[in-house]
Amino acid sequence: METTTSSTSSTSATAQIVSALGGGSGINTAQLAEQLAAAQFASRLDQLTAKSDKLTAQISSASNLKSLMSTLSSSIGTLIRTGDLAVKPSISNSSVATVSKGTATGSGTYSLEVTSLANAQKLVTPAYASSAATVGSGTLTLRFGTVSSGTFTADASRDQVDIAIPSGATLDDVAIAINSAKTGVTAYVANGTAGAQIVLKGQEGAANGFVIETTPDVGGEALADLAWTPASAGTRLKSTASDAAYRIDGIDYTSKSNTVTDIVPGLNMKLTATNVGNPATISFSDPSSGITTAMTDLVDALNEVVSQLNTAMDKTSGELNNDPGARALRAALTGLTSTKIMPNAASGKPSSLADLGLTIERDGTFSLDSTRLSNTLKDSPQEAGAMWTTGVYGVYAAIDKIARAASSTTAISLGSSITRYTALQKTATDKASELTDKQEALRQQLVSRFAAMDTRVSNSQSTLTFLQAQIAAWNSSSNN
Repeated sequence: METTTSSTSSTSATAQIVSALGGGSGINTAQLAEQLAAAQFASRLDQLTAKSDKLTAQISSASNLKSLMSTLSSSIGTLIRTGDLAVKPSISNSSVATVSKGTATGSGTYSLEVTSLANAQKLVTPAYASSAATVGSGTLTLRFGTVSSGTFTADASRDQVDIAIPSGATLDDVAIAINSAKTGVTAYVANGTAGAQIVLKGQEGAANGFVIETTPDVGGEALADLAWTPASAGTRLKSTASDAAYRIDGIDYTSKSNTVTDIVPGLNMKLTATNVGNPATISFSDPSSGITTAMTDLVDALNEVVSQLNTAMDKTSGELNNDPGARALRAALTGLTSTKIMPNAASGKPSSLADLGLTIERDGTFSLDSTRLSNTLKDSPQEAGAMWTTGVYGVYAAIDKIARAASSTTAISLGSSITRYTALQKTATDKASELTDKQEALRQQLVSRFAAMDTRVSNSQSTLTFLQAQIAAWNSSSNN
């Protein structure tokens, strides 16, 4: 009986050893290798993942703030370009002239009486059978000056222009040659009922009249037919070059062109008809209502930026709580009310956003001082309107400067912070990839080792089976 007990104990011990070694026990050595390799690198990979997640949040927060400022700047620019905030001129009789804003800011009302429009000289050549008719050869000369009452007074400040006309040149060729000379005189061939004629058109203004002189070649004498002076063939002159004449508030003016710029501050005109004895009224719009709405919208937009900035810079939970770019944006916003955005403003005239009612509170948010805005619009409506331009000074320039600074990648800004965070994230990603490669290498190494172990265990299993059979035989002999 003792022998039987000993034999049973040996068998049990052997089975436990085999089980522990995994021989036939069902241990998943591949899974074990994967878990051991993962455990080796888990801590460092978790740290890198956490760092990458934080950087992602920082990039997102900084990008959102940068985008908000860019959108605000763009929106102000679009609002200004629609013209709703600009001081714009209008005219009571649009058939007399079209009016537009000049370089300055206009104000008040003016009367306009147009007595004559500027004209360009228009001249035609004799008629030919067709545009392919030859016209002789030689030199065609244009001289410029004033044509008046059958006389021509040359402009000594302008050189004559000589145009070579080769042998065999047609009417079409002459028109092309005149245009190629780029003298301000244009030409084309008109095929009217009288035949083919070159029509020559000069520029507006009395001093832009012209005469045509010819120097024919031998055998090309027909070119002389194209010559013209006021003393010859008057029917060829279809219109005479003249200046525009008009009155503004009873003051007489002349202009060589029908386009008149800044004749009064802030006013450009294109004269289109006469209105002698029936003056039109030109007035400038009052932008007060539009500016009030724009300032209200600006305060709301700035407060949206401030709200996101405060959240991002929260000392305990903010993604950008120690970010230099975020601090720079906050500083720029804080100084927005005190910045002189119209440095050339006259003394006592609005020159800052504070003059338009923008106020900053202790918590960094903005509010609108409606009383101050109303007083500015009442006392200086034109100057307030002039602050809303897309030029180098004004509301748009001030906001755009902050937006551009936030987007910059070469200074302390959100843009440079994004660049830095992106680089750090790439480094973290590269390190994580490197550790993942090392983890995979370790896993494969462990799989290889465990495979060898399984082989040895399998061999031991065969030996154990043989030993178990021998022990069983011994026990059987002892019992007999």
